[in-house]
Amino acid sequence: MTSLSTYASFVRFSHSVFALPFALTGALLAFQRVGDWRASTLGWRLLWIVVAMVAARSAAMGFNRLVDAHYDALNPRTAMREIPRGAMSRVDASGFVLVSALVFVLAAWRLSPLCLALSPVALVIIFWYSLAKRFTSYTQVFLGLAMAIAPVGGWLAAGGAGGWEPWVLGLAIGSWVGGFDVLYACQDLEFDRRHGLRSIPVRFGVVRSLLISRVMHVVTIACLLALAWIAGLGPIYVAGVGAVAILLVYEQSLVSAHDLSQVKRSFDLNGYVGILYLAFTAAAIYVR
Repeated sequence: MTSLSTYASFVRFSHSVFALPFALTGALLAFQRVGDWRASTLGWRLLWIVVAMVAARSAAMGFNRLVDAHYDALNPRTAMREIPRGAMSRVDASGFVLVSALVFVLAAWRLSPLCLALSPVALVIIFWYSLAKRFTSYTQVFLGLAMAIAPVGGWLAAGGAGGWEPWVLGLAIGSWVGGFDVLYACQDLEFDRRHGLRSIPVRFGVVRSLLISRVMHVVTIACLLALAWIAGLGPIYVAGVGAVAILLVYEQSLVSAHDLSQVKRSFDLNGYVGILYLAFTAAAIYVR
């Protein structure tokens, strides 16, 4: 039987920190706009948002590992993942994806009829990313789109309606995730070319891909700053955006066209971005 630790490793459970903080930020912005801070409302909505986000991300990552198992086995960098090395069967992986997707739909149902109606659309978007590399060079853009729905989902789940906040935050997250995934994809450039897989680095090469990644991260910071004005978040929030900007500049400084050895270290820094951003935004809303 597949162990719990194997399942957690299979979907890189710790990487939930990428999307979850932004779903919670979207929810906090909606609570701020609606003005409903009752503990009874806040508690159960946040609980189901966390369940929905973890389930959706687990389903998406499990699907990615399942459909890419053949390529993972051929790539020395990924050959020790759970399916290629035999730690998990395809049947177990398929069951995990199905259960995770059903839990996501259940959580959406508990949040609102609108969230339930949109849950199949969300699943299609997050599953499509795993197949995109077979059809388009803009695979990283589709990953950005898959992650961009997190703050929009959090906003809707918290009862938000109208407003630019979730869309601007979604664009920020999409460009942030797309930007770091471009860096990550650079290390598989030669493998992808040999096996007919598509990506921004395959299409544009490493030098131009690094430039694209940096432009995307500039867009991220611009959107986060625009949100300060749209939502009236104040100086604490702006200080948080400044801290995020410093992290992204450092992340970019670790990778160059002549040295991709620090890509993994650069990628791991992104785990701090979401937590830092959520903390500063929550503090700004609380003080206000």
